[in-house]
Amino acid sequence: MERTISAMIGKGSVNHNTRAFTAKNVDKNRSADNVEFCQEDIKQVYHKLFDEALERYNAKQKRKDRLIDNYYEKIRRGKQEKLFHEVIFQIGNKDDMNAKSEDGLLAKRILTEFMDEFQARNPYLYVFSAHLHMDEETPHLHIDFVSYITGSKRGLDTRVSLKSALAAEGFTGGTRGATELNQWIASEKQELATVMERYGVEWLQKGTHEKHLSVLEFEKKERAKEVAELDSQKREISSVVLQLGEAVSVKK
Repeated sequence: MERTISAMIGKGSVNHNTRAFTAKNVDKNRSADNVEFCQEDIKQVYHKLFDEALERYNAKQKRKDRLIDNYYEKIRRGKQEKLFHEVIFQIGNKDDMNAKSEDGLLAKRILTEFMDEFQARNPYLYVFSAHLHMDEETPHLHIDFVSYITGSKRGLDTRVSLKSALAAEGFTGGTRGATELNQWIASEKQELATVMERYGVEWLQKGTHEKHLSVLEFEKKERAKEVAELDSQKREISSVVLQLGEAVSVKK
């Protein structure tokens, strides 16, 4: 059996995900089959993640205009970062993985196992809301998370940052198409494909525009090699300069 994998950035409608609001394409009779993995109030999550860092930051400030009263509101009103991000994963489509079919139930098991491993694999993406929907045409998984980084040298030492969170997990920007986010999504699709294989389902990849993860990993390794070589050359040059300096001192 072969099936496609879809992964897209969602709008992050928590009311839709929790079914507080029911869209027209939702079959209410099947909503009981949905799975809620977690659901936390995002404001409380911000308190949990950032209150201590905010206290440390404010304690260092000598000017009142630099104090931050509410970090959640600062991010909400700002333009640099989003309060949270959402990614949606789906296996197959309504024709070959319909939610009302046996294959749809298989998709549910695969997506559940994928979700069970997601947080441990992504320690800097705090998942506060995750729902698997079985009451639409095709089973799909909504994952909403707050991206953050610790040990920051500017601003709060623990702060919101998607770019830095993904960099901490090993995803650094390359070419225009190989952004941190695109690399991460490609990596997560590969993780989902690995779970699918356990159930005898192969990843059907369509189109040449989609880079396979192995290619991205190769590029990352090559860049890492280049950096290592440059560091080695830098150390050699520093050693030669030091030796020359010592030689000059001896002659004097």
